[in-house]
Amino acid sequence: MPRTGFRRRFAAAAAVAVVGLGALTACGDGGGKDEASSGPVKLRFLSLAWQKESLQANKDLVAKWNSDHPDIQVEYVQGDWNSVHDQLLTSFEGGDAADIVHYEASAIGEFSKQGYLADVSKLLSDDFKGQIDPGVWDTATFDGKVTGVPFLLESQVVIANKKLLDAAGVAVPPADGGWTWDEFQANAQKLTKPGQYGVAWALKSPTNRVMNLALNYDGKFFYTDGGKTEVKVGDAEKEVPKRMHDMIYTSKSASPEALGMSGADTLPGFFGGKYAMLPGSVSLRQQMVEQAPAGFEWVTLPPIKGLSTKQAANPQTLSISEDSKHKKQAAQFLEWFLNPTNMATLAKGDWLVPTGKQANAELVKATSGKQGWDVAADSAADLTVAPFQKVDGYPEWKTKYATPALQQYFANKITLDQLGTQLVDGGKQVLR
Repeated sequence: MPRTGFRRRFAAAAAVAVVGLGALTACGDGGGKDEASSGPVKLRFLSLAWQKESLQANKDLVAKWNSDHPDIQVEYVQGDWNSVHDQLLTSFEGGDAADIVHYEASAIGEFSKQGYLADVSKLLSDDFKGQIDPGVWDTATFDGKVTGVPFLLESQVVIANKKLLDAAGVAVPPADGGWTWDEFQANAQKLTKPGQYGVAWALKSPTNRVMNLALNYDGKFFYTDGGKTEVKVGDAEKEVPKRMHDMIYTSKSASPEALGMSGADTLPGFFGGKYAMLPGSVSLRQQMVEQAPAGFEWVTLPPIKGLSTKQAANPQTLSISEDSKHKKQAAQFLEWFLNPTNMATLAKGDWLVPTGKQANAELVKATSGKQGWDVAADSAADLTVAPFQKVDGYPEWKTKYATPALQQYFANKITLDQLGTQLVDGGKQVLR
C-alpha cells in the first residue's frame, strides 16, 4: 500500500488458521442479514494491494478460492490508497459498499463508530482469533466492537551498512535482542568520523515516528480521564525526542541534513557510505534489495529498546460491511484468505509482518530468515495499540501543531520545554 506514514509512503498483517468450511459454519451466526438465493453467493472484495508481488498474490488467492468454492464467488475490486477514504464514505452512505473492505486500523474507527462496519468477533472462530495477540486486536476494536481483522504489521527497525559496522568493531545484535537506546547512541558515535555520520534520522514528517518510539519509555502524549482527553508532555514523552536531538547537536552522530528528508531521500547517502545506519520502517528492506548497488552489504537490526521495545501497531485490516447480506460467507472467505500460509504470502509480497503467529513462523521458515525476515518477525512481538490511535482529533493535532513544533525542535529553534508547551496548547485547541 502506498503507506500513509506507516510505510514507504503509507501505513500497516493478519490472523490465522486453516479451517474447513464445516468448521467455519460453526463460528457464530452474526450474519443475521444473510439471504438465501438460487445461485452462488456473490461477494465483492475491495483490495488496496498495489505492489506487483502483492497484487498478484491477492488476485491468485481470490482465483483459487473461487475455483474451490463454486457456491461462494468473490469479485476482486481494485482500490487505491490515495482515494479510498472518500470512496468508502460515498459507498457506505449510498448503501453500495463492498462486502469486504481493505484499509488500516487507524482509519476504520470513524466508519466503525458510524455503524458501517460489522462486529466480526462472533463471525470468526476462536482458533483464528487466537493467532493474533490481544494488543493487535485492540487496534481494530472500537466501542467494544471488533470491526477489522488486522493482518499486516509495520514496525520500526534499523538498517545498517555491514562493512561500516565491521570496520568500527560494532557487532550486529541477534534478531531477538536489539540494542538499548544507550547502546544505539554509543554505537552511532563509534560509526561517526569525518565525512560519515552514524545515523540519518529522516525527519521530514516526524510526528508518527516520535509517537511510535515514545512508547519505548511509556510516552503516551494523550491521556483520558472522565471522558476528557488532553495532551500531556512529561519526562516519558520527552525521552525519545531528546535523545534524537542530542544525537544531532550534542554528540553530532546524526546528520543534520536528514532533518528535511523522507526515508527514500536518505538512500543515496546511505549507499554512498555517508550514513552508517537508517532507522525506519521494516519495509525499507525492499528498497535495499531492489536499489542497493552490487556488493553493498546491509543488515537489519532489531527495534531499539528503552524500558521496552513497544511501538504503535497500525495494521492493515480487512472489514466486513454492516450492510452485507452475506456476513457469514464473507467471514468464511476471510478465514481462508488469512490462513497461515496465505497470510505469510501476503506479508512477503508487501515486505511487512503478518499478525498471525503461525504465519510469522511460516514466513521465517520459507525465507530462511534472510533479508531481515527473522528480525521482522521478532519485531512484531511488542507492537500494540497506542493512545494516539484512539483519539479522533489526532490527525488535526498532528498536522496543525505536532509536526510544525517537532520540526522546529529538531531544527534547534525551540527548546524541549517549548516543544512540550506547543504540543499541550495544540491539544487544547483540538481536543475540546
